[in-house]
Amino acid sequence: MHFKTIFLIIFCILLVAGCAERKIYMPGGQTGAEGITSKQEQKTEVEETKPSEEESLSSAQMSELIRKLQEQIGDIHFDFDKYDIKQEDIPTLKQVAKTLQKYSKLKVIIEGHCDEKGTNEYNFALGQKRANAAKQYLINLGVMSSRIDIISYGEEKPLCMEHTEECWQKNRRAHFVFIEEAR
Repeated sequence: MHFKTIFLIIFCILLVAGCAERKIYMPGGQTGAEGITSKQEQKTEVEETKPSEEESLSSAQMSELIRKLQEQIGDIHFDFDKYDIKQEDIPTLKQVAKTLQKYSKLKVIIEGHCDEKGTNEYNFALGQKRANAAKQYLINLGVMSSRIDIISYGEEKPLCMEHTEECWQKNRRAHFVFIEEAR
């Protein structure tokens, strides 16, 4: 009988612990001091600067905004055969999230790219995983998934054509393309 009581107490403790607040593990596990940040904490970081009311932008103004964003927001990069978000790329992802939250007429296409190592099929799948990792990070920052599209180019659109490690590193990337959302 004593064994059943102990078992019941342990079961209740595990049940309560299982219902505790969930934490989200971000790709790469490099978002906080311990690598774990809750979704609410991430949203707060992005929403600290509340966007002002979006002005009605003319077609020419929207085109100019998109051109500037393409110049300002760089690619994020990945290690060989990986699709984890790196610590140094988090500011870029936060900038993309803030931009999308500020301009409701914008949408982003995330292109996943790879180096030339591996088969075409493997690189296509890896490019898809890289683009999806960036998309999931943006969603965790509060961006609606309907405003993010992903595409993989695998190794088909290299930035650098040399056969060196430095060049291959430049090709392991996710590239952000901003477009005006069709309403």
